[in-house]
Amino acid sequence: MTMKFYQIAINNVLRNRRIYLAYFLSSLFTVMVFFTFANFAFHPTLTSDEMNKHVISGMLVAGWIIYVFSFFFILYSMSSFLQSRKREFGLFMIQGMSSRQVRWLVFIENMLLGFFAIIFGIGLGVLFSKAILLVAENILIIEDHLSFYFPTEAISLTFVSFIVLFFLISLFITNILRTNKLVTLIKGEKIAKKEPRASILLTLLAVALLGAGYYIALKAKGSEVITALIPVVLLVIIGTYFLFTQLSVFLIRRLKKQTGLFWKGTNMLLFSDLSYRMKDNARAFFLVAIISTVAFSAIGTLVGFNALLTKTYQASHPISFEYNFAEEKDAVANIEQTFIEYNLTVDKAEIDLTYFDQDGRRTLITTPDTYNAYAKLIGEKEIRLKGNDFLVVEQSEVNILQDDIDLSQVSITLADGKKIFPQDELFGLAKRDILPEMYHYFIVSDELFAKLPEPDSVEKKVAWQVTSGSSEDVIEAGRVLSDEYLGIIAIDWTIYDVKRAWGVVLFVGLFTGIVFFISAGSFLYFRLYRDLDEDKYKFKAINKIGLTMKEMKRVINRQIGLLFFAPIIVAIIHGAVALTALANMFEKSLVIESAIVLGSFFIVQTIYFLVVKYFYTKQIKNAIY
Repeated sequence: MTMKFYQIAINNVLRNRRIYLAYFLSSLFTVMVFFTFANFAFHPTLTSDEMNKHVISGMLVAGWIIYVFSFFFILYSMSSFLQSRKREFGLFMIQGMSSRQVRWLVFIENMLLGFFAIIFGIGLGVLFSKAILLVAENILIIEDHLSFYFPTEAISLTFVSFIVLFFLISLFITNILRTNKLVTLIKGEKIAKKEPRASILLTLLAVALLGAGYYIALKAKGSEVITALIPVVLLVIIGTYFLFTQLSVFLIRRLKKQTGLFWKGTNMLLFSDLSYRMKDNARAFFLVAIISTVAFSAIGTLVGFNALLTKTYQASHPISFEYNFAEEKDAVANIEQTFIEYNLTVDKAEIDLTYFDQDGRRTLITTPDTYNAYAKLIGEKEIRLKGNDFLVVEQSEVNILQDDIDLSQVSITLADGKKIFPQDELFGLAKRDILPEMYHYFIVSDELFAKLPEPDSVEKKVAWQVTSGSSEDVIEAGRVLSDEYLGIIAIDWTIYDVKRAWGVVLFVGLFTGIVFFISAGSFLYFRLYRDLDEDKYKFKAINKIGLTMKEMKRVINRQIGLLFFAPIIVAIIHGAVALTALANMFEKSLVIESAIVLGSFFIVQTIYFLVVKYFYTKQIKNAIY
C-alpha cells in the first residue's frame, strides 16, 4: 500500500513534467549557483591572503541571499502547481483520497523534485567547476591558479542547506492545503468569471505615481539621487502594481470599444480574454517586473560603476608612473633601474608644482613650461601664453570628484591684491587634466607667474611614460614599485588592483542577477502553463467553427508575447531610469554600459520566448489534431 502511494507521487511528477520542468530546472540552477559560491568559499587557494578572504565573504553573502530568495521562489512555484492541478485533486478526493493523503502526496512530490534538483545541481556544479574556476580567475583577477579539487565541504553544505529548504517548503505547502481550500479549487472551475473592471481613480494614480517617480529620479543630480532613492522606489513599486492591476485593464477595455480594431482579423479572439489574462496575471507581472528591475539595475550599476572607475583613473592619470618625492635622487635612480629590469622603455619629465592660497583654497598655479613637460609625454598639444593670459584647466569629464564651479568666473589674486579673470578667447583651450591635480587648476604666462604672491608649497615630481614594453611587465613593475615607495603612482597597477577588488562584487552581482532573472522567467512559464488546459479546450472548440492553424498561431504569438514582454519592457524602462539616475549622480554618461546590459537581457528574454512559444504551440496543435 505504501509503495503504491509513492508510485502515485512519482507518476504525478512524470505526468506533469511539462509544468514541473521549469520549476525543476530553475531549482537546479539555483542549487548549482549556491554550490559554485560554496565551492569558492572552501577553495584552498582562496584562504591564502587578505584579498581572497574578501572574495570568500562576498561569495558566502551572495549564496545566502540566493538561498533566502529560493525559499520564496519555490513557495510561489508550488502554489502555481496547486492551482493548475485542481481537477486532479478533485478526482483523487472523489475516488476516496483524504485531504491528509493529498497533502502527503504533495509533500512527497516536492521532496522528490527537490532531492533530484539538489543531486543534479551539485553534479553539474562539480562537472563544470573547472570551467567556472577559469572564468572566475579572469573576472575576479585572482593571481593564484584555481586548481580543481573535490569540494567535499561545498557539497555537504549545499546538500544539507537545500534539503532543509525543500523540507520547510513542503511542510509549509501541506499545512495550507486544507479540505476547504481543495473544495474551493474544485468548485472554482464552475464559477463564471466576471469581466474585470478598472477603477478610474487607481488608473490615474498609477500614471501619477510612475510619472512622479520617473520625474524625481531623472531630475535629481549629484547627492540628490541618494536622497531621492527611497521615495522613488516606493512610488515606482506602488505605481507598477496599479499599472498591471488597473491601468492595463482600463486600456484593454478602451481598445475593445474601438470597433474597427476589435472586429479586425483575430483581434476579437485576442481581446475577448485579454483583460481576464491581465487581471489574473497582474500579481505575477508585478512580481516579475520588480524582480527583473532589481536584476537589471544591480548588474547595470555594477558594470557602469566598474567602467566609471576605470575611466576615472585613466583620465586623471594619463602618465604611466609618477613619483612625488623627486628630491630623493637614490629613489629615482632605483625606480629607473626597475624599468630596465622589466624591459620598459620610458620618456621622462621633471616638474615643480607650485600651490598658492587663493580665496582660502589651496590652488595649483603653474606655467606653460611645466604643463608642456607633461603634455609632451602623452602627445598632447603644447600651450603658449604671454602677458596677462591664463587658462583654467578643467578636470577630466569622468572625474567623479569634480567641483561644481563656474570656471568662466574664477579669478587669480596677484601679490598686490589685484584680481584678474580669464579672457573669453582663451578660456577652455586646455581641456585635458594632464597634471596630477584633483580639481581645476591654472596655467599662467611667465610674466603673470612672477606677479603672484609667495607660494604655500612646491612639490617636486618626476614622471615616466612607457613607450615600449608588455602590459604585464608594466603592471608587475608598478606592483613592485608601489610596495617599495610610498610616493609612487603606477596607474596600470592601480587600475589592475581596482579591477581585482571590484571583480568580486561584479562576479557576485552578475550571478545573483542572473538567478533573479531566470526565476522571473520561470514565474512567467508557470503562469502560462496554468492556462494550458483551458487554452486547449478553447482553441479546439474555435477550430471547429473555422479557425485556421495560421490564425491560431497568430493569436498564441500575441498572447504569449504579451505575457513575456509586458513585465520585461516595464522592467527595462524602470532599469533605464535607474541607470540614468546613477549617471546623473556622478554627472557622467553610462549610455553604452546601460544599453549593453538591458539589451543583453532583452535578447535572452526573446530567445526564451521563442523556445516556450514553440513548445506551447505544439501542445495546442496536438490537442486539436
